Amino acid sequence: MDSEQRRRYQAAMVSTSGAETGFVDKLTMGDGIERWQCPPSASQRSDILAALHSGKVFIVNSRRRNGLIVFKGYHAEFAGPGAIVGGDYDQDCQCVLPIGNLSLLTPESHEDRQKAYLIRRQWIRLIKQITENSASGERVQKIIDQFEQYFPPEIVADLPDAAFAMLVGVLPQTVAIVRRLGSDGDGYFGYE
Repeated sequence: MDSEQRRRYQAAMVSTSGAETGFVDKLTMGDGIERWQCPPSASQRSDILAALHSGKVFIVNSRRRNGLIVFKGYHAEFAGPGAIVGGDYDQDCQCVLPIGNLSLLTPESHEDRQKAYLIRRQWIRLIKQITENSASGERVQKIIDQFEQYFPPEIVADLPDAAFAMLVGVLPQTVAIVRRLGSDGDGYFGYE
């Protein structure tokens, strides 16, 4: 990793001293299970969340570099350009994080809807391929690399550690370490 990328990751670091992630907060429910929730925040996120909870269906505009991270109970999913969001599929979402200049369109036909479901499935498969790697640090590095292919580096640097963590099934602290150390962190996680 070159020094410019390392500085960018260091600038994006979120403190790893506690559970605070800056975007989603950890809650421990009465049953002892930890869950994530969005803090009260921007009206755009709450408007999108309300629309998803109402069952409306949208397509992420495929003509823009934008997307939506949809946080569910124990994981997050990425809906990139061309993917469908909403309907029965996302009514259980607890939080959303728009990426880029988000543009959601209403599908004009049944065929548009079907195509958008297939694209959403492709985005899910991409994340699944990344999570199949057993090394947590490598999963984090791969998801960051994938996002950097689609979005400008400053947008990726501003994404919270918890978002990447929930996408690939690691702790936010793992994301912070990888962002800070980059590929030099391989020894930290026990793989070289």
